Amino acid sequence: MAKNLVIVESPAKAKTIGKYLGSDYVVEASIGHIMDLPKNDIGVELKHRTFAPTLIVSPGKEKVVDRLKKLAAKSDSVFLAADPDREGEAIAAHLKMQLLPSIRDKSKMRRVTFNEITKKAVKAAFEHTRDVDENLVDAQQTRRVLDRLVGYQISPLLWDKVKRGLSAGRVQTVALRLIVEREREINAFQAVEYWNIDAVLSPGKGSQEFTARMVGVQGMPIRVPNGLDADGREQFLSNALPDEGAVAEVMEQLERAVWRVKSVEKRERRQNPRAPFTTSQLQQQAAGRLGFNVRRTMGVAQRLYEGIELGSEGTVGLITYMRTDSTNMSADAVAEIREWVNTKFGAQYLPQKGNVYKSKKDAQEAHEAIRPTSVSFVPDEVRKYLSDEQYRLYKLIWERAVTSQMTAAVFDQTTVEIEAKADTSYDFRTTGSILKFDGWLRFDEQAKKSKAERVAAESQENKRIPQGADDDDAESSKDSTSEESSSERRLPELKDGRELECRKLDPQQKFTQAPPRFNEASLVKTLEEKGIGRPSTYASIINTIQERDYVKKIAQKLVPTEIGMVVTELLVKNFPYIFETGYTAQLEGELDAVEEGTEKWTDLLNGFYTHFEKELKVAETDMEDVKAMELETDEICEKCGAKLILKWGKFGSFYSCSNFTKVKPITVAQGALKKDPKSAVNKVLETFSFPMYVKAMNDDVTESSKKAENKSELLDALQRASGKGNKLVVEPESCDFTKENFAAKPDLSSPGAQDAEQEEEFCDNCGRTMILRNGPWGPFMACPGYSDDPPCKTIRKLTQKVQSKPPVVLEELCPKCGKPLLQRDGQYGEFVACSGYPKCKYVKQELLDVPCPKCGGEIAARKNKRGDTFYGCTRYPKCDYTSNQKLVNQTCPKCDSAYLIEIATTEGTFLICPNNREAMPKRRARKGPKEEESAAPECSYEKKIGPPKPHDVIEDRKRPDPQKTIPVVEAVA
Repeated sequence: MAKNLVIVESPAKAKTIGKYLGSDYVVEASIGHIMDLPKNDIGVELKHRTFAPTLIVSPGKEKVVDRLKKLAAKSDSVFLAADPDREGEAIAAHLKMQLLPSIRDKSKMRRVTFNEITKKAVKAAFEHTRDVDENLVDAQQTRRVLDRLVGYQISPLLWDKVKRGLSAGRVQTVALRLIVEREREINAFQAVEYWNIDAVLSPGKGSQEFTARMVGVQGMPIRVPNGLDADGREQFLSNALPDEGAVAEVMEQLERAVWRVKSVEKRERRQNPRAPFTTSQLQQQAAGRLGFNVRRTMGVAQRLYEGIELGSEGTVGLITYMRTDSTNMSADAVAEIREWVNTKFGAQYLPQKGNVYKSKKDAQEAHEAIRPTSVSFVPDEVRKYLSDEQYRLYKLIWERAVTSQMTAAVFDQTTVEIEAKADTSYDFRTTGSILKFDGWLRFDEQAKKSKAERVAAESQENKRIPQGADDDDAESSKDSTSEESSSERRLPELKDGRELECRKLDPQQKFTQAPPRFNEASLVKTLEEKGIGRPSTYASIINTIQERDYVKKIAQKLVPTEIGMVVTELLVKNFPYIFETGYTAQLEGELDAVEEGTEKWTDLLNGFYTHFEKELKVAETDMEDVKAMELETDEICEKCGAKLILKWGKFGSFYSCSNFTKVKPITVAQGALKKDPKSAVNKVLETFSFPMYVKAMNDDVTESSKKAENKSELLDALQRASGKGNKLVVEPESCDFTKENFAAKPDLSSPGAQDAEQEEEFCDNCGRTMILRNGPWGPFMACPGYSDDPPCKTIRKLTQKVQSKPPVVLEELCPKCGKPLLQRDGQYGEFVACSGYPKCKYVKQELLDVPCPKCGGEIAARKNKRGDTFYGCTRYPKCDYTSNQKLVNQTCPKCDSAYLIEIATTEGTFLICPNNREAMPKRRARKGPKEEESAAPECSYEKKIGPPKPHDVIEDRKRPDPQKTIPVVEAVA
């Protein structure tokens, strides 16, 4: 009897659901999307403006699709159970497109959605199946087409004007714009001086002291101008004086002032609980309290959602779907939480009815907030089944959901107005409050304490100033008069008119701080506030701008690279409408309208493309050619004193001497010079103008060099140099001095950049922790399910750093030209090379004291693309001798071979004669003509010299920086 086929996205989800459905169901995974637009073509119809996408089976997914087709043909019913969002609906639609022809009864293909992976929710979902929602599919398809139009039509412009390999994204570019504009704000920021005056007061001898801050003079508030806001309105710093002079005048008065209590106001203040998590709030809180980046948060949440093995309970999905912007919770969930709170803490912690929270205007209310699937799975009770990061994130989600249904915390708050009377009356204020009833803070206070301990520990470890709380908990910016900073600050008993004693006056000079750089959490918050992107896109937006090297993470802050600054400036200047934050947010609203069925997807694309096409035509002709940039600067050449020019190269901007010329040297035939000197001179003058240099060279070594500034000096120099070398060269005067423009690049040598924690990476498909593997083209990050059946072949390719570290000047001199050596950072790690590059191409190598067996040259240790060491002749390519084993400068005692080979096996380390053909490792035959066999007689010399050498274990290698990885399209073998 045929069974029912259920198709989900990931193997982990398939495993969990399979246990709930029983033997009548076969659950398979599609491993993400199975169809997409082609890679080598834009794949969107533009001629007739239908915008019809050309969808193909994703490369590498052919076997998965074939397998699903065979299973569908044998099944009674097919259920498409992808995630309950636009992406999941698109996956279901593509599966339907591929599998429907294989099914006998077309009505037996149904869509199934559930917000949580629990037995009850899954069973209920299969009782309420539906067809694929075409509106949701259209919304996802529209987003994909929008991104393809922007990426495939703007990226070639960047390749032509800046450098190959760059790309533009519709939403990612706007996110990058926010980071770049914040960096420009920081660079243009001018600090404003201001002063606060605090007074330490007491109601009498032996009484409790307290601190109050000056807030006004004779009832008028004091404030300091602080520039203009974004709308051009003047801003002020409250409770502040402008300069030391003003402070001195006030201090002179306060020293002899009479202090008294002007008024005491007591009131009850309530602090309400916060709503359960949306995606963006979870990402922000996980960053602030747990130190997780966005990708890590979503990877861990994915595993909690898809299912964890809980002993006798079996596999259980611990949280609801983690991509949501709704704060709603189901009535059943609210009732369960209320019952748990009532049992655990009592009725005083329970409001009369469940708390309801308002979602943002365009939230998808059909979804739930992120919550535990059952409050009975208490974090500390299931901890033994969870990894540390799973436990910490689950506890954060569980406590937020539980506290959202508890009563408000109640504070008794006191505000005291104080008068200091001298020649003038000066106003001071202080506030204090006492926690009267903890309410929902029963959990939250412990969470804050844990976070403070973690921040302090990290600060001590990294030897840096604590960064403070995340935005949701920030109190560091509050002064002593604010309500938020007054929790649990007790004041002595005070009454109106009570005289006070001033124990100390504390004037404090301060300066305004530049706006902080974005971190991942604050960027997510800003994107959400501006309506850019949706919960399912925040992680990919942030990952993409880092993977493209537009942004570098330094000390957990997002710093734009030089290429990021340049690309943003070009795109915003040439596409002012498309990359405007307001328009991008408007498009998100229109996509929501497509999802709701109130707007046609083709109408949205027509409106977008009308603007885009106009801007694209202008940009094709007007966009600045950065590659050809040559800007004269005030910088001076260290070699010849000429002005330096700012140019653009492979790794960004650099300074080049204005005396540099690209004209290549010419060689003068010494025979022709002797036969007809005048003709030889005239031939040189046809190419070069004075001054020029005449050099006698042997191969690459200069034997003599003389400058010529007129015709007679040129002839004399040519005749003197003739015969001193095997080559006579004339070249124009040119200064090859260059230096990097480090001011335009992030400082990657800073402690924050060097000590930044390299966090684990997670598979975008199945959420598992990715591991480092080796391949034919070097190391790469891969999903641990790479070899599973079916496999999850998500990989991240390691890339060469674009923003390289500054070279370090060494005391050692180049043996070839005498210039200082530099320690540089290259594709395969650090290396030492001459500072005179490109004229002097000397690179310091680890040389063996064994001559090359093939040509007698030197043998050096080298590394291949995999990072493995081999040994080769330094005369390559003239001599192609290589060996995977180390050569040792010892003569074979049996056959007089000039060298021995050191070989490590599982039995030990041996010295073996190269003529011991039986003991030598067998080499793979090279391409080309077959090598002649050695004429040397067979030798059996072999000597053990030590134990086995430890082999490199790939897991023990230094983990690559996650910020230098590029995602590769998932493929299935």
